[in-house]
Amino acid sequence: MRLVRFVAEGCAGFGVYKEDGIQPVSWEPFDYLVSTIEIVDPATATLLSPIEPSKIIAVGLNYRDHAEEFALEIPDEPLLFMKASTTVLEPDGQVIYPPQSQKIDYEAELAVVIGAEAHLVSPGNVSEYILGYTCGLDMTARDLQMKDGQWTRAKNFNTFCPLGPWVETELDPSDLEITLKLNGELRQSSRTSNLIFDVPALVSFISNIMTLHPGDVILTGTPSGVGEVKPGDTVEMSVEGIGALSCTIASPRDA
Repeated sequence: MRLVRFVAEGCAGFGVYKEDGIQPVSWEPFDYLVSTIEIVDPATATLLSPIEPSKIIAVGLNYRDHAEEFALEIPDEPLLFMKASTTVLEPDGQVIYPPQSQKIDYEAELAVVIGAEAHLVSPGNVSEYILGYTCGLDMTARDLQMKDGQWTRAKNFNTFCPLGPWVETELDPSDLEITLKLNGELRQSSRTSNLIFDVPALVSFISNIMTLHPGDVILTGTPSGVGEVKPGDTVEMSVEGIGALSCTIASPRDA
């Protein structure tokens, strides 16, 4: 099932994305769906980010090929950082290139969406707390990351976390193809089977640090092939079984 947020005829709502259109639903919130009668034509609707998370927890250096790319040691535990909720961007939105930076990088990621309050969860019980999965882009001001010596500023400019196009609730995340194209050219290609810490391990580890609330997002890490974007570029990533997420890069004066 594909859960979406959308705007149609000036009204925002939740829905289930189907072949014949978007089925509006009441989503209260994450634990049951009540369908309405009207079907919305996707051509008349604009998809929003499917989730409004209270927090986004991201994982650094979590693909074996990415670690090998930079000749880095495999971490013993997940390396965590945070992205603010104000970084979230809708599908096909514009990532604004901040004037403070001279080097912005893309990072394609499988995003886990939490569906129930999770605290002190064991790896074997993680599936009970997951709503589903979506595509996520962790945009990074790489020069500021190196300059600051920590990641808060580099990761948290507005629009630096495109999410979407929907939350896929019926998915096994253990071995999915993940790709990214820059201006139509393939730049990242791997599989989630290359994750150092898989989804159950990540959700359990994080829930033993902080309580995860419904709608919170975990970005599971990016594979090798991370690279730079410039204003005017188009980025498209995809995850097998979910679909594609696109954005364009815009300078502040063009936004």
